[in-house]
Amino acid sequence: MSSSSFIHGFHAITAKLRHQPGAIIEIFIDAGRNDARARDLLKHAELQGVRVMPVDAKRLAGMSGGDMRHQGVVARVTGEVRHVTLDDVLDTLEEPAFLLVLDGIQDPHNLGACLRVADAVGAHAVIAPKDRAVGLTQTAIKVASGAAESVPYITVTNLARTLRELKERDIWVIGTDAEGKDDLYTAQWPVATAWVLGAEGDGMRRLTRETCDQLVTIPMLGSVQSLNVSVATGVCLYEARRRR
Repeated sequence: MSSSSFIHGFHAITAKLRHQPGAIIEIFIDAGRNDARARDLLKHAELQGVRVMPVDAKRLAGMSGGDMRHQGVVARVTGEVRHVTLDDVLDTLEEPAFLLVLDGIQDPHNLGACLRVADAVGAHAVIAPKDRAVGLTQTAIKVASGAAESVPYITVTNLARTLRELKERDIWVIGTDAEGKDDLYTAQWPVATAWVLGAEGDGMRRLTRETCDQLVTIPMLGSVQSLNVSVATGVCLYEARRRR
């Protein structure tokens, strides 16, 4: 008997429907949802011949581990879950991209907190380098409180090259830097954005910084010189969300 597992969240499940529909056994959706996002998912599932079952929130919570933020949709898939790629996510977007890029985060607590912020603001994916970064440890997953399941976490071999590929897709790459020329609250940027936050203490690597289209700084009005990376992520992404 083949094994199965669960994936959660609209972005991850829609990407799976479009790129690996045969791996989806069935989809469970909150019976109370009839919004545009839910209808779009139902349309794609019908096109692929995938069964969708309306269930109550309690059952969804059970399938997603009780405290995970499943966004009202869970899919049971065969075998090991294949992590979605950046192209999977970008090719399924029906709105301007909203991405978080983490350049070398070392602390799993910070990574988990950043994922949680990304989920809360509706970011489409979190991108990070495979090397010199903490990765999705059990601690990071726990701190994320379900966001590790609902927000695609995509690791790449060459971050600077990935940023250049984003720019080729007309996604504006914004780095956060204490020496940035633009104040976060007065700077202007397009709707499609990728926000780059650097590692604890060291910030962004030189090549990452040089690849950014724009550098912004968060105003610091007190005696401290910088914010924790997860706090800075929250400040930047919520300002970007407010403008969207």
